[in-house]
Amino acid sequence: MIESFNGRFRDECLNANVFVSLHDARQKIEAWRIDYNEHRPHGSLGNLTPREFAEQAARTGLQEAPNF
Repeated sequence: MIESFNGRFRDECLNANVFVSLHDARQKIEAWRIDYNEHRPHGSLGNLTPREFAEQAARTGLQEAPNF
């Protein structure tokens, strides 16, 4: 699972941007993280965004991701 994330992060963020400073890198990486966690559905979470999944889990008491 982490290897999939690392590959996606490398391909979509690190390889797609030029960082001119540490501050610039932090801003671009944070923007990518927000998009990844709040706007993109994830197949492993039943095509919910991580935020939607967390909210649903909090409402229903679900502790682990279901096996999709």
